[in-house]
Amino acid sequence: MAALTYAGMDDTDSEDELPPGWEERSTKDGWVYYASHDEMKTQWEHPKTGKKKRCAGDLPYGWEQETDEKGQVIYVDHINKRTTYFDPRQAFTVEDVVVKPKRYDGNTAALEILRVWVSLQ
Repeated sequence: MAALTYAGMDDTDSEDELPPGWEERSTKDGWVYYASHDEMKTQWEHPKTGKKKRCAGDLPYGWEQETDEKGQVIYVDHINKRTTYFDPRQAFTVEDVVVKPKRYDGNTAALEILRVWVSLQ
């Protein structure tokens, strides 16, 4: 395994794999952020991919979001009667994609502009 790391190859094929010392967390409203325990910092972008993510949809059936006595968000699984600090929706995160508007000039065909406009509606 050390040889693979030395060669610049990870022991996983997942680009979402976090580097050692990093943890994925989420806010009350479902935005994902990353915490580095080694560097004692947090950031919105994935430390490897640089992408931002958010939790998609509502909590699974039987789950509830509460706040503990310290003000931290906890998740209650009423079906299995357990609690956790980890948002169960993190298994189903989606990338936060920013769509940049396309620029047009005098050489752009009207049909191309109309096609883009219709696709956004």
